[in-house]
Amino acid sequence: MLTIYTIGHSSHPLERFLELLKEHGIELIVDVRSRPYSRYVPHFNRRALENALKKEGIEYRFLGDKLGGQPEDEAFRRKDGAVDYERLLRSPRLREGIEEVIALAARFRLALLCGEEDPGKCHRKRLLAPLFRERGVEVLHIRGNGAIDRTDEVFPTLPLG
Repeated sequence: MLTIYTIGHSSHPLERFLELLKEHGIELIVDVRSRPYSRYVPHFNRRALENALKKEGIEYRFLGDKLGGQPEDEAFRRKDGAVDYERLLRSPRLREGIEEVIALAARFRLALLCGEEDPGKCHRKRLLAPLFRERGVEVLHIRGNGAIDRTDEVFPTLPLG
C-alpha cells in the first residue's frame, strides 16, 4: 500500500519545518497551495522554500495549479465567490494531479504541503485525502509537534454545500 504524508507549514521557523520532514523521512515536498507565497513567513515562498529544501536533499514539486484548494479559475466559484467543491471534484485537472501524486509516491516518500497546520481545517485532509483513499492510498498528516494524524479519524470529506 502506498502512503502519502501531508504537512502544513504554519508559522514554523524553517529549521523546525525541516526537522519535521527529516523526522518522517520525507524525500519530496509536493506543494498544493494555490498561491505558494506567504506574507508572514517568507521562507515558505515558493523559490525560497525550493532552495532550502534542495540544500537538505529534499526535492520540490509545485502542483497547486492542479490540487490547490482555492483555484483562480472562476469556473470553480459559486455566485457568492466561494469555491464550488462539487465542480472542483469533477475537474479533470484535479484528477490528473491526484494520479501524478500517486505516481510520485511510488518513487518517493512524499508530503503534500499547504499552509494550515491543522489538517482538519485544510483541503489536504478534507478534499484531497478522500480521493487518495478511494485509490487505496494511505494518507497520514504530520502535525507541528511531530505526531501523526490519520486521515479517517475526523472530517472524512469537506462539506460540499
